[in-house]
Amino acid sequence: MPMPCEPPSNVWDFPDPLFAPNDIVGVGADLEAGTLLAAYRQGIFPMPVNNDLMWWSPDPRGILPLDSLRVTDSLRRSCKRFEVRVDTEFEEVMRLCADPSRPGGWITADISAAYRALFDLGWAHSIEAWREGELVGGLYGVAIGGLFAGESMFHRVRDASKVALVGLVDILLSDSDEKPLVDVQWCTEHLRSLGAIEIPRREYQRLLHQALLLPLPFPLRRENARDPR
Repeated sequence: MPMPCEPPSNVWDFPDPLFAPNDIVGVGADLEAGTLLAAYRQGIFPMPVNNDLMWWSPDPRGILPLDSLRVTDSLRRSCKRFEVRVDTEFEEVMRLCADPSRPGGWITADISAAYRALFDLGWAHSIEAWREGELVGGLYGVAIGGLFAGESMFHRVRDASKVALVGLVDILLSDSDEKPLVDVQWCTEHLRSLGAIEIPRREYQRLLHQALLLPLPFPLRRENARDPR
């Protein structure tokens, strides 16, 4: 049974991203659940650099328009070979995303603990690709209303993370005529190949405000979801 979440240790006043001179809008604060949710609602997310906790709002911002997801014939065939599950192995997905042997690793023990707390509260989710009873790929992120903020993904076999992403898009389109916003932070070549694009920060903020007014897609709703504010 999830334990009640303590309120943030401080009431942090994040700067308005629209006036940030670069991608970093702040340094410090904490990783309490209330702090994280307040940040995501403003279009800001945490990512440590060395020993400093940085808060980011990239300009331009990477998003994945749901009607632009590129599913090749090969990927469509791959989707038939996997089972997509939601929230059955959140901690393991985070552990595999945080594999220190991966280049550019940034998921620290503190980050893992913070998002596990969000998961316990019903705000963080894992989308998992399984094959023959084994977890072989997946992603995790934060869902608030019609926003899904993707954080990281991993794969152990070819196409497994792509299948998880296809599964996420299917989930987000399953419960509403409105199209939720999928935030991918920065566009990598891998994400571009799947249909991700870059948009100006101001446009992202406009889409974010619209997305936050939408209901959470049914497959991501949890009866125990609580707002620590």
